[in-house]
Amino acid sequence: MNLVRSFFSPGHEALRLSLIEERRQAGLTQTELAGRLKKPQPFISAIERGIRRVDLVEFCAIMHALGREPLEAFETIYRRFPAHIEI
Repeated sequence: MNLVRSFFSPGHEALRLSLIEERRQAGLTQTELAGRLKKPQPFISAIERGIRRVDLVEFCAIMHALGREPLEAFETIYRRFPAHIEI
């Protein structure tokens, strides 16, 4: 039950929405981003729908594929996180 709850936590929602926004700001479709990552489009779709979580290595790869510095992107995304982060 905790695993399911953490997928839909406010922190995860902030990350999910930020990843969508980052992709759109880069002017890429899910298919284009997936191609840059050498992954199928459903991989990106699952992340954006909150079905699949992103680990740190994947986050860095996604940011590089979007032309973003991962540390700068994380700082921006982290500002959107709730004050109390549940896991």
